[in-house]
Amino acid sequence: MRVFNTPADLALAVGDRLGESPWCRVDQRRIDQFAEATGDHQWIHVDAERARTGPFGGAIAHGFLTVSLLPSLLNQIVRIDGVELMLNSGVDKLRFHSPVPAGARVRAVAHLTSVKPRAGGFTEVVLSAFLEVENRRRAALTANVRALMRAAQPAPAA
Repeated sequence: MRVFNTPADLALAVGDRLGESPWCRVDQRRIDQFAEATGDHQWIHVDAERARTGPFGGAIAHGFLTVSLLPSLLNQIVRIDGVELMLNSGVDKLRFHSPVPAGARVRAVAHLTSVKPRAGGFTEVVLSAFLEVENRRRAALTANVRALMRAAQPAPAA
């Protein structure tokens, strides 16, 4: 895990590969739970028997389930201490390249794309993320993940 003391310290690492997360299994239970949470019950995700005769030979994870794994996986790659507040501010250039079969393991790989000061004491950080599928050549997705961070202020002297 790459650790930075403050959001501003990230500026020295722009362009760096920050690392990769541990592998995370995307099993049918997780896919079914995502379907329940979102109401997306398309058969290619939740009907394993029917999906076996479908275009991918089995059930696959929802694309947006794979995107929703990024915050957790990225938090296992990089830690920024001294942050009072962090807000997701968007995802740019999101592309789904290949499906994630039920039962597959995925991991995130992150590169630091940019760090810019913003109004209100915030720093905007952009990570270029890839979601790799174990034993597959092609990434499941690529995206630029944006976050706004505000450094913690020192406590006032008593």
